[in-house]
Amino acid sequence: MGSPGQQDVTTLLQNWSNGDAAALQQLTPLVYGELRRLAERQFRRERPGHTLQSTALVHEAYLKLVDQTRVQWHDRDHFFAVASQMIRRILVSHARARHSAKRGGGETRLQFDDTIAIEVRADVDLVALDDAMTGLARVDPQQARIVELRFFCGLSIEATARVIGISTATVKRDWKVAKAWLYRELSRGEKGALSNDS
Repeated sequence: MGSPGQQDVTTLLQNWSNGDAAALQQLTPLVYGELRRLAERQFRRERPGHTLQSTALVHEAYLKLVDQTRVQWHDRDHFFAVASQMIRRILVSHARARHSAKRGGGETRLQFDDTIAIEVRADVDLVALDDAMTGLARVDPQQARIVELRFFCGLSIEATARVIGISTATVKRDWKVAKAWLYRELSRGEKGALSNDS
């Protein structure tokens, strides 16, 4: 992700965490564009015709973020890491509701891109991905967090390492293992749909 006013964003987040309500007003225009890019990134992976629009997703995520009054924001990467969690939860909740309403016919499906480095010959059910990530979190919470930051937030290896507080070498190693684990789990439900060539 780009970093418009990265130091300004970090300062404003810290001021907001310390009770400065005016900081939130200054912060909004700085982060809103990036929230839109985060949402659009997710929608590029989904097949056309999704009933939730990216603008609605941004508004819902933003409202949830500004409601996080007890979060002690560390920096811009931390903010967007939390934003990625919000976006994931909103999309999965929407997908589960559609799935339930259509009794299995309304899955929200994703196209993986180079970020996750799994080539998809058929699209992947977002609910199945979320279930696989929940399983990964039980096995290795750090690996699941890395996938969330890299895939849903688009953070670099370096930014992911900063957010979690680990080395870039650990992020690279865990990222590779987590992708293989998710590939195996998703392949069970999508026999022949995935290839793990990278």
